[in-house]
Amino acid sequence: MKLKFLIPLVLFVILVVFLAMGLNRDPQEIPSPLINKPAPAFEIPQLSETNQTFSPASMKGQVWILNVWASWCVACREEHPVLVELAKSKVAPVIGLDYKDKREDALAMLAKQGNPYLLSAFDVNGRVGIDYGVYGVPETYVIDKAGMIRFKHIGPITMNILNQKIYPLISELQKS
Repeated sequence: MKLKFLIPLVLFVILVVFLAMGLNRDPQEIPSPLINKPAPAFEIPQLSETNQTFSPASMKGQVWILNVWASWCVACREEHPVLVELAKSKVAPVIGLDYKDKREDALAMLAKQGNPYLLSAFDVNGRVGIDYGVYGVPETYVIDKAGMIRFKHIGPITMNILNQKIYPLISELQKS
């Protein structure tokens, strides 16, 4: 008879423990299986130069940042001024990946708010985003000189994240 009451109590305690563990995690730090792995290869058209393509292979030998964004993304607009500041710092090239967007909308947004990107690749159908494991936009990756993904951030980049995580990591990666 006691066993009937003990089993639900144990299950309830286990459920509470898992819930508490989940609540203590930062939702923007979802572990990525791509960390310390080569950045997925692709070659797609550029957003503004439609007759030119972009491939991560062209960035080998330098530390760079890949920022996945879209004009329809509210959080991307929130993040945009921080990306403009990042680009002004010239610590590393910032490449955009315009994700599932309309070309004219993306170009209009960059014209209006400023363009922090060295260039933007145009991922119209989202295939590149799938290869990178994009959950949603914005997402930002730091890629080292050998083409390995060293950092992934989900959600808008803030000045705090730039100063505490991205700038120190870029500085460390550029030394090696």
